[in-house]
Amino acid sequence: MTKDAKIAYLRQIPLFQTLSTVEEDQMAGMMEPVSKGRYALVFKPGDASDRLFFLAKGVVKISTHSVDGREVIKALLHPNAIFGERGLIGELERQDFAQALKEEVQLFAIRIEDFQYMMRRNFDLCNKVMQLFGNRLIEMESRLESLLFKDARTRIIEFIKEAIAGQGRKVGFEMLLKHSLTHQDIANITCTSRQTVTLVLNELRKSDLIYFNRGKILVRDLSRLS
Repeated sequence: MTKDAKIAYLRQIPLFQTLSTVEEDQMAGMMEPVSKGRYALVFKPGDASDRLFFLAKGVVKISTHSVDGREVIKALLHPNAIFGERGLIGELERQDFAQALKEEVQLFAIRIEDFQYMMRRNFDLCNKVMQLFGNRLIEMESRLESLLFKDARTRIIEFIKEAIAGQGRKVGFEMLLKHSLTHQDIANITCTSRQTVTLVLNELRKSDLIYFNRGKILVRDLSRLS
């Protein structure tokens, strides 16, 4: 991939809008294109936390396993997302899994030490990275509160609403979400069971609040979905 193509990609990401043209050129020179096939691991626990990743194409899930072996999906990442950032604050080995979903993903990788060099040269970039950490901490606290205080049905509905808000598109008066998730994936995100996810989705379809099939959820009226 050419340096110009890398720079064009950087300009799509709000985090890098503070870079000068010289810094864009430097950053592009540090970026390594990486491709991973469907369901391939980007990294796994125990791998060195020595690179930061920018997602250019596809969907990546960040997950871990509970003590009883169940998968817990912490985040679903879409194009322009940044992940693997814990190396910036001292993590030496990965604690989580990062895995492609049903399609190949295109990534850019940059060494942690190279990115830290850019942060030292650009205070605004450093400040935006701190905001990124802060936003992710707030998201994790919000999710923890949801697990503690909300029932399974509410968590599943909130997941649909959040996914629609982030990745959905309007179709007439309805909202369409195209996704790469199984019912088990949704269960792993909402900390419920696959059976519960299927039950709730079928109830919502029976009430004519949603329609769904493989890879699609159509929300009839977002304001009525509760």
